[in-house]
Amino acid sequence: MTKHETVITEEYQGQRIDKALAGIMTFSRSQIQQFIDEGHLKVNGSDVKNKYKVQTGDRITLEEPEPEELDVTPENLDLNIVYEDQDVIVVNKPRGMVVHPAPGHTGGTLVNGLMYHCSDLSGINGVVRPGIVHRIDKDTSGLLMVAKNDQAHESLVSQLKAKTTKREYRAIVHGIISHDSGTIDAPIGRDTDERQNMTVTEKNSRDAVTHFHVMERFKNHTYVTCELETGRTHQIRVHMKYIGYPILADPKYGPRKKAPYPIDGQALHAAVLGFKHPRTGEFMSFEAPIPEDMEACLEQLKKEMG
Repeated sequence: MTKHETVITEEYQGQRIDKALAGIMTFSRSQIQQFIDEGHLKVNGSDVKNKYKVQTGDRITLEEPEPEELDVTPENLDLNIVYEDQDVIVVNKPRGMVVHPAPGHTGGTLVNGLMYHCSDLSGINGVVRPGIVHRIDKDTSGLLMVAKNDQAHESLVSQLKAKTTKREYRAIVHGIISHDSGTIDAPIGRDTDERQNMTVTEKNSRDAVTHFHVMERFKNHTYVTCELETGRTHQIRVHMKYIGYPILADPKYGPRKKAPYPIDGQALHAAVLGFKHPRTGEFMSFEAPIPEDMEACLEQLKKEMG
């Protein structure tokens, strides 16, 4: 059991406790909510509900439970390891691979492969996500950073919160974007009509910022670079749909009619990943070329230009 203590400052006065502590500590809002539900977190010595709004001077005590033994079968999945040392792994995830086990996806995940590849992964995320600092969708390909110990994990999470990491994506979108670059600053939350989807909304949402830059225009599509300032679920997919340029072949947020292009799953790839090494402090940057199916889509779009 690891004990964490903090005192609420005026900056967080009146915020929901999960939101406030996610900004102060290295835990996500969902993790804070779980700690509250399980009785591991107290305010001024007393239990509170998730909807509790913190007050200046509140003393928070969190007794973080030890991570549970992970019941995941290691699998030899021939991972594409871009970089590895004693603290971190950078892996290029293929399209179609789920990042971590979940109901319906207990095998063949990145975590299964990581458990086979090495035994020394961080335990901060407990039973289902060892070493996983951030994630990308099943049908998005590209670079992910993985922590091999808790110190590295805390450093990388802190960098994500401080927005000092570099996460750059390549995407092919429907429509022709006329301006060369732009910023989408629109909060994202759960879609109340389609609970499996996210949407731009002011209700129960979190700030979300995406910067985009046009790389190439085609007859009816645009090839763009998108850089994340925040990391919300489905952020780029939701934001591009919101401004009227949904991602090509996106089954959830794109046009219902399937486009006749050689790709199964959204044309979105995490191409560049940069962060400060948690031990040395050196800024490291990695790049992974777009996968063959996205390259084939670009070739077909070029041919359509005549």
